[in-house]
Amino acid sequence: MNILKYDETEATQLTPTLSRKLIRTNNLMTVIVEFSGGPMAEPDPYHSHPHEQTCYIAEGEVLYLEEGEDPIHLKSGDLFAVASGKRHAIQLLTPTARLIDSFNPVREDFL
Repeated sequence: MNILKYDETEATQLTPTLSRKLIRTNNLMTVIVEFSGGPMAEPDPYHSHPHEQTCYIAEGEVLYLEEGEDPIHLKSGDLFAVASGKRHAIQLLTPTARLIDSFNPVREDFL
């Protein structure tokens, strides 16, 4: 059985203001991403990946930026999807935010 109990799972601290917890199957990965240190004056750098992605804003507010599109202000309860290979970024608008990302296929670079 593959279970992630939020309060019992240690996060991987990627930077002083970014951590994540993840669970996966053979073909799907869900990642809880915690941001702090906001609001940010600038967005994170644009990036892309071959994985399809959906994202649920669990807490906080972000500005979602996607190449070729107008920025969109998203808040708790909102979702967005990113196509494979599409360049995108976020900018934290609140002191903290929690995003729930799902990826297909699994992001081997996160393991």
